[in-house]
Amino acid sequence: MALALSAYPPLKLRRSFRTTCSIFPAQRAKQKLLELISDQDRGLRTQKDAAKREAIVNAIESMADIGRSSITTGESLSATWRLMWTTEKEQLFIIEKAGLFGTRAGDVLQVIDVKRGKLNNVITFPPDGVFFVRSDIDIASPQRVNFRFNSAVLRGRNWEIPLPPFGQGWFETVYMDGDMRVAKDIRGDYLIVDRAPFNWKE
Repeated sequence: MALALSAYPPLKLRRSFRTTCSIFPAQRAKQKLLELISDQDRGLRTQKDAAKREAIVNAIESMADIGRSSITTGESLSATWRLMWTTEKEQLFIIEKAGLFGTRAGDVLQVIDVKRGKLNNVITFPPDGVFFVRSDIDIASPQRVNFRFNSAVLRGRNWEIPLPPFGQGWFETVYMDGDMRVAKDIRGDYLIVDRAPFNWKE
């Protein structure tokens, strides 16, 4: 009898084992996704590679399956998020064509404050330039956020040009953990961002 009982790990160890194993699929899917986007220059190269895009989107859908029951619109959504990869053509166009204006695109950010209901989409042009769009947001569901643009600003070292607001929509954060977020939006575009090691402020 003693031998039979000793064949089973202690209850605490069994629970720990189950918890650890449940994390493995998310870790594997996340690692695969990060590997797929690692050489894609934030999505610029993906535009010309349909097979790569399909592979990345499939990996994103796998992440969405893992995160299906999670709530991703709570206070943990509030952060300065930094672009890793996207299919959003407007952002990619600005990143790609910045050199035509004698500059380059730096960090591309999404700055979210759930409590205040604010969102800034930001493209930086080091050392002093920045283009950002201000939005109001409201939580529509456990994973969906509605947004409405209310103003935009193009700013340099000693100048600023205000621009009119232009549109509204929604995005869904289909997966989020302590350092990465994956989203898709009303237009069918995808976004992968990580938590920036800094807080961007106007």
